[in-house]
Amino acid sequence: MKDKARFIKKRKHARDKAMQALYQWQLSGEELDWIRDHYLQEQGIAAGDEEYFLELLYQIPPQVDKLDACYRRHVEKFEDHIDPIETSILRIATYELQNHLEIPFKVVINEAINLAKTYGADDSHKFINGVLDPLCAILREQEVAR
Repeated sequence: MKDKARFIKKRKHARDKAMQALYQWQLSGEELDWIRDHYLQEQGIAAGDEEYFLELLYQIPPQVDKLDACYRRHVEKFEDHIDPIETSILRIATYELQNHLEIPFKVVINEAINLAKTYGADDSHKFINGVLDPLCAILREQEVAR
């Protein structure tokens, strides 16, 4: 049980740092390798799941158009209100929903909401939830039906 709790904590830490790194990449356009080195050396990634952090950092940027298209159909009326932090959170959650079926959809939503509560604007967690709920019904249809 301790090992599972430790794993969850490390995964949460990696997701948190990946959100920050992807936000930085989105705003600065820095090379991913530079961002990786910065986070590995100065941001305490060793306390988290370094492998998962690197997966998110390197797998999400090449897929941003695909990921954005997937969740954006649920935000059309809010298009002007999506900030870079929310974008990074939604990209991570969409990536996880598509590529990490071992993570229950409720966990993906909960983790995204927690990131929004920590880093987003006052009500961004409600916005994130409102986008991810219908997205889960599409991407994880059978799991949601259970």
